[in-house]
Amino acid sequence: MPGPMGHGRAGAPVEKADDFGGALKELMRFSKRYIPAIVIALVLGVGGAICQIIGPDYLGDMTDEITKGLPALVHGKPVLRSIDMAAVTRIGWTLVALYVGYALLSYVQSWMMATVTQRTAQRLRAAIDVKMNKLPLKYFDEHSTGDVMSRITNDVDAVGQTLGQSLGSLISSVTLFVGSLVMMFANNWILALCAVGASLLGMVLMVVVMKFSQRYFVKQQMALGDVNGHVEEMYSGHTVVKAFGGEADAIRSFERYNNDLYDSGWKSQFISGLMMPMMNLVGNLGYVVVCVVGAALAMNGTIEFGVIVAFMLYIRLFTQPLSQFAQAFQNLQRCAAGSERVFTFLNEPELADESDKQPLLGYGSDGEITPGEGRVSFEHVRFGYEPNKLVIHDFSADVEPGQKVAIVGPTGAGKTTMVNLLMRFYEIAGGRISIDGIDTKDVPRWNVHDQFSMVLQDTWVFQGTVRENVAYAKEDVTDEQVAAACRAVGLDRYIRSLPDGYDTVLDESATLSQGQKQLLTIARAMVQDSPILILDEATSSVDTRTEELIQTAMDKLTEGRTSFVIAHRLSTIRDADMILVMKDGDIVERGTHDELLARGGFYADIYNAQFSLAQ
Repeated sequence: MPGPMGHGRAGAPVEKADDFGGALKELMRFSKRYIPAIVIALVLGVGGAICQIIGPDYLGDMTDEITKGLPALVHGKPVLRSIDMAAVTRIGWTLVALYVGYALLSYVQSWMMATVTQRTAQRLRAAIDVKMNKLPLKYFDEHSTGDVMSRITNDVDAVGQTLGQSLGSLISSVTLFVGSLVMMFANNWILALCAVGASLLGMVLMVVVMKFSQRYFVKQQMALGDVNGHVEEMYSGHTVVKAFGGEADAIRSFERYNNDLYDSGWKSQFISGLMMPMMNLVGNLGYVVVCVVGAALAMNGTIEFGVIVAFMLYIRLFTQPLSQFAQAFQNLQRCAAGSERVFTFLNEPELADESDKQPLLGYGSDGEITPGEGRVSFEHVRFGYEPNKLVIHDFSADVEPGQKVAIVGPTGAGKTTMVNLLMRFYEIAGGRISIDGIDTKDVPRWNVHDQFSMVLQDTWVFQGTVRENVAYAKEDVTDEQVAAACRAVGLDRYIRSLPDGYDTVLDESATLSQGQKQLLTIARAMVQDSPILILDEATSSVDTRTEELIQTAMDKLTEGRTSFVIAHRLSTIRDADMILVMKDGDIVERGTHDELLARGGFYADIYNAQFSLAQ
C-alpha cells in the first residue's frame, strides 16, 4: 500500500501576489457569469469526496460479515460457520455504487472546471486585446513589449491552468480531511488519536523539508536566470564576441553560471526528493501503529476486525490531503499573481471615450466620403511627455495641400514627436492642430488616423500573403490595385518570380530583403491612398542603390499628397517645398533648401557637416 504522502515533491517557489485576496476577488468578479457553474462543480467535488469517505466504513462492514463466517474454536474444536453472502453482496454493490458515483462526479467536476477556467482565460485574452487598442501610446513607451506579451500569455495561462486544479483540489482535500477525521473518531477515538499523531509527525517533517529546500529553489531560479541571460546575450552578440575574441571569456562565464545552477539544482532536488520516502516511512509507521493498537483493542473485544481494515484506508484518506493542500495553495498563489498582473493591465487608464464625436474628416455633410485636401495647420502647439517638462514649446506651421514638408534637426529635437501629435497618438498640452480647418480634437482618433499613410524606418511585414500585406486593413482592394502599387515601386517583377506570386506567404521560406520590405510598405501606403503621407527615416537602413529605388518610389507616392518627411540624410529632402529645422522642441529656421543654405544658419551647419563626412 502506498505511503500517505507519496505525491510529487516540494514545489519550487512561485510568484506571490501583493494582494492575494484582492486578486482572487477581482478574478471572481470577472468570472461572475461562471459562478453558478463553479459552485455546482465544487458541490460535485464534495459529493465525490463523500463517496470516498463512506467507502472504508462499508469495507469494514464487509470484513466483519466475512469474519463472522470464518471457522471458530469452541472448547478446542473448530466449528464452521457460513458467510452471509447476501449481506456481502449487498455491501459489495453499495461499494460499487459509491466508487462509480465518485468517478462520475469527479469526471463531471473536472469537465466543468476545465470549461470554466479555459473560458475565463479566453475572455481575459480577449479583454487584453481590446484593452491594448484603448491604451495611450505613453503606456507602451513605459512598458516593454515583452512585459505586455507576458501578461497575455504567461499570466493568462497561469490563471487558466491553475484555477480549476487548485479550487477543485482544495475543496476535495478539505472534505476528505475533515470527513475522514470525523469518521475515524466515530469508529474509535483511540485509533483516531494514533492515526492523527502519526500524520502530524509527517506534516511537521513536510514543512521542515519544504522550508529548507525553498532557499535552494530560489537560488536555482536566480542561477537559471543568469544562464538564460548569458546565453541570450552571447547569441544576440555572437558576431561581436567573435570579432573581439571573447569566446574564452564567454565560456568561462557560462561555466561559472552553469556550475551555480548545478549546485543549487542538485541541492533543491535532493532535499525535496527526501519528502516522498519520509512520508512513506511515516505512513507505514502509521499503519503499524493502527495494526498493533487495533489488534490489542480487538483482543479485548473493544472493536471488531473490520474497524482495523477501515482505519487502514482512513489513514490514507486523512493524510493524502496534507500534501494536496500545499500544491493547491501554490497553484492559488500562482493564479493570484497572474490575475493581479492581468487586472493591473486591464485597469490602466484608457484613452478618453470619443463615441459622441462625429467623423468630419473625409466625410461630407451628407455622410458621404469626400477626399480631404490635406491642409495642415499647427498653432502654438505645446507638449511634454511629463506634465511639467515640455519638449515642444511653441510650434507653429501652415502646410498647404500637396506640399512636401521636411522636418530636420538633431536627435531629440522633437521631429517624431510632432508627427505623433499630428496623428493624435498623444494629446497636446496647448495650442491647436487642424486638418482641412477641423481641429483634430473635435473628431474621433480613428478619423484622424484615416487621413494618413505612413512609411517608417522600421518596416513591418506580418506572416501572410504578399497581397494581404499590401492591402493591410484596407477594404475592397482589388488585385489590380495591389499589382499597380507594386509595379509603381518596382517590386512587381520580383513578386511574380515567387512560387505563388502575390499569393506567396511571407515567412522563413520566402523572405524579403530590407529594401524590398521598404518597397512593400511604400506600396501599402499607395494602396491606402490617404491625403496625407508621413515618411519617417524611410531610407536610413538601406544601401545607396536601394535608396535610389526607394526614393523614386516615394516620389511617385508623394505626388498629389501632403507629405511630412523626417530625414537625417539631408540630401534626400532638397526638393522639399518647406524645410522646418527643429532644435530643443522649437522651430529655429524654415524655408527651402537653397534659402536655408544661403542663410548660413543651423541647417547650413548640419548640411555642411554631413557633406564633409561624405567626402
